[in-house]
Amino acid sequence: MSQIKALKIRATLFCILVGIVLATVAVVTDHWAVLSPQVEHHNTTCEAAHFGLWRICTKTIVMSDSKDKSCGPITLPGEKNCSYFRHFNPGESSEIFEVTTQKEYSISAAAIAIFSLAFLILGTILVLLSFRKKRDYLLRPASMFYAFAGLCIFVSVEVMRQSVKRMIDSEDTVWIEYYYAWSFACACAAFVLLFLGGLALLIFSLPRMPQNPWESCMDAEPEH
Repeated sequence: MSQIKALKIRATLFCILVGIVLATVAVVTDHWAVLSPQVEHHNTTCEAAHFGLWRICTKTIVMSDSKDKSCGPITLPGEKNCSYFRHFNPGESSEIFEVTTQKEYSISAAAIAIFSLAFLILGTILVLLSFRKKRDYLLRPASMFYAFAGLCIFVSVEVMRQSVKRMIDSEDTVWIEYYYAWSFACACAAFVLLFLGGLALLIFSLPRMPQNPWESCMDAEPEH
């Protein structure tokens, strides 16, 4: 492998590593979306919420005199209560989420995220074997695993978007406003880095194609 090709592969793997970190942070944290109800009277308390793939956290916030009729921002001090979704932990209480959205959305998003982490683990194992055993061809299946992981993250993001939309549109909920938080941003960035990084790694790990009519694939650089 030439030095230029090796440098391109290492730069691509660095971008993929950043994507792996962002994907892991997105999956384990619970700041995908923030929900707030309408506040009719100020100088009173309201309950905002933020949730992720596994649990929901509600926060009782004391509203000050303001023209804003929404509850929040979520960073204001207040009493916080977190619980895992009932379908993941039957012993926990999460009635708010159970009422306002279908649990199938949450289960689907979480399951797809687990598939993404599994693809990341498989890809990383192949990359380590490639460097340890000097087998460059292992980078190609690793690149596909990374690309698949990025696609799974994208599907999980879309499922979460639909979940939030149905939650806001539901007549059984008090939430009227929402915005996506930093966990959601981490997931979106992870999708871009993993998918594009996987495709780039696949291209860079391919053997050199013949550049002249008299050359053949046998003239390409030998792979270890």
